[in-house]
Amino acid sequence: MHALIKSAGTVALFSFLANNHAAEPAAAKRTVPRFDHVLIVIMENEDQERIIGNPAAPYINSLARAGANFTDAHAVTHPSQPNYLALFSGSTQGVTDNSCPLTFTGKANLASQLVAAGLTFTGFSEDLPAPGYTGCAAGEYRRKHNPWVNFDNVDSSSNQPFTAFPSGNFAALPTVSVVVPNMCNDNHDCPTATGDSWLKAKLDGYVQWAKTHNSLLILTWDEDGSRRDNHIATIMVGATVNPGNYNTTINHYTVLRTVQEMYGLPPIENAVAALPITNIWKSP
Repeated sequence: MHALIKSAGTVALFSFLANNHAAEPAAAKRTVPRFDHVLIVIMENEDQERIIGNPAAPYINSLARAGANFTDAHAVTHPSQPNYLALFSGSTQGVTDNSCPLTFTGKANLASQLVAAGLTFTGFSEDLPAPGYTGCAAGEYRRKHNPWVNFDNVDSSSNQPFTAFPSGNFAALPTVSVVVPNMCNDNHDCPTATGDSWLKAKLDGYVQWAKTHNSLLILTWDEDGSRRDNHIATIMVGATVNPGNYNTTINHYTVLRTVQEMYGLPPIENAVAALPITNIWKSP
């Protein structure tokens, strides 16, 4: 690389690419680190352009600066429910709407894979009225935003209200957990500032802890709000993440494949064709 830098213009280009973390060539062999805990948080219905750089979302933007901010992240479809299914199971499972209830028999998914590998999974849904609840709605909870309840190979004990989130003891978290705020705090029904404040109040403790406890936060959105190119914000922050803007094109299948790679799980469904994210991690 250094032998190719022979002009001021080339030096400037090299500097720009380094600062913006352009997609690396396939020849650059890197691995995905194995984290003690991964927490995935799913927000709702916002274009990336309405989140990143928005003064109404100061906390989210602080996460983008502290971690890997993906500038070319996309959801896979519309409306909400099939995107949650895609992130959790590598497929929309043929679902094209927000109908409820759904039941999938014997379909592999992130939770079933983790448990089969001797690891653990829990989904925490705000306003879920009781552990294992299978109803379609309660308060500001909606089952369409809770994919794990639809799979018969995920134990009902993995379906927990957010009140069970171990805020005072993050080491008690499972290997992988998913947090879904309610219909207001995920920004579906309330302003961006509401969700931003909720994330800071409820999860910043984990974010700060993760940086020194080999753990990771993945913050993403289910879909965009304009229904154009499904351009969403996605941020990863925590231990071993090299901060910066990354223009690698990713989607929900990419995120799932990356988590599967962390724990040596085989990719499933559409995650098979996705490449794990390898260019954001600090060298060992």
